[in-house]
Amino acid sequence: MEDGPTYGFDTLQIHAGSRPDPVTGARQTPIYQSTAYVFRDAEHAASLFNLQEVGYIYSRLTNPTVSVLQERIATLEGGVGAVCCSSGHAAQIMALFPLMSPGCNVIASTRLYGGTVTQFSQTIKRFGWSAKFVDFDDLDALKNAIDENTRAVFCEAIANPGGYITDLQAISSISDKAGLPLIVDNTTATPYLCRPIEYGATIVVHSTTKYMTGNGTVTGGCIVDSGKFDWSANQKFPSLSEPEPAYHGLRFHETFGALAFTFHGIAVGLRDLGMTMNPQAAHYTLMGLETLSLRMQRHSDNALKIASWLEEQETVEAVTYAGLKSSPYFDRVKKVCPKGAGGLFTVALKGGYDSCVKFVNALEIFSHVANLGDSRSLVIHTASTTHRQLTVEQQIAAGSAPNVVRISIGIEDPEDLIADLKQALSAAK
Repeated sequence: MEDGPTYGFDTLQIHAGSRPDPVTGARQTPIYQSTAYVFRDAEHAASLFNLQEVGYIYSRLTNPTVSVLQERIATLEGGVGAVCCSSGHAAQIMALFPLMSPGCNVIASTRLYGGTVTQFSQTIKRFGWSAKFVDFDDLDALKNAIDENTRAVFCEAIANPGGYITDLQAISSISDKAGLPLIVDNTTATPYLCRPIEYGATIVVHSTTKYMTGNGTVTGGCIVDSGKFDWSANQKFPSLSEPEPAYHGLRFHETFGALAFTFHGIAVGLRDLGMTMNPQAAHYTLMGLETLSLRMQRHSDNALKIASWLEEQETVEAVTYAGLKSSPYFDRVKKVCPKGAGGLFTVALKGGYDSCVKFVNALEIFSHVANLGDSRSLVIHTASTTHRQLTVEQQIAAGSAPNVVRISIGIEDPEDLIADLKQALSAAK
């Protein structure tokens, strides 16, 4: 939106980045299904390719529909810019790409989505990078894990699958003192429940596939740049502070200032990695964002009601929802996510693995899928699916022990969901 009044979240989630189409007057952002864009002349083309002018060249780099989504997410997160890409996993690699080089490491929380643990513990080794996994409740362990080759600190605001709340202020204080960027995956919270940049995050990543789109239709990812990190403070981040050979010695931080990370993400990240978000996916996500606050509040309200009910059931060993007064993170919710603890948590069943299988199979309203953040309620046994690649020790550390089921609460009638859970628990005895 144009500079002027300060608008509220509900207004920005509908209007930020969007303007009526100048040719047709269309009010909804069109799907610009175009591979390439016509240059005004040869000079215009040259200036775009040399990063002297901002515009559209080729949809692997920039697309008008995707641009609206980027501006909207950046605005909602309080960042200076954003880069959208093909998935949440793509967003994580693209966030690390300008920061890392062979021999460098990232310090990561043990409480992460299983696919992220695998990506960080296995896949990034092929780039010569490595990850150190630390319990982020142990601040001394985090400090001690940082060494001269560390280039970033990574965590989730609300961790998948257990709904653990990270003390972002404490973590950012440590990363700041070490001169390192803090990358926060805000997928599960969304900027409605938590804005990590306000707690010191440097970069925020999202799987827009989840709550932002909210309807289980498309995959997507986003990297939001806070614009607050000094990439030239030392020599740890040469991709941003030193001359870039592909652009005739241009220095991204010197040239683009607060937007250095964002421009690098487009001009180098998307150019060379090619993890592009397609315009139709951007369109679906834009439509989902228009109701983000309404859905997230309903997700949170439903989750609290249902988690409270589950906690009282005799066949349930434990419920991890941070919004419960029994949770060790209850007080942290008030500070980090004051509007609610989200819609994701896990349930441990006393009957162990076998009971989990019977429970999942007996559910009727809940969909058994490898996804979360849908308007529909979802369920999965994470130890045998999303966290299957991990060791038992890693599964337990991530909150995915064999007797645990992950539940993503939707926006249905909570009484109907409770009735479904009740009959499934009975079948699982």
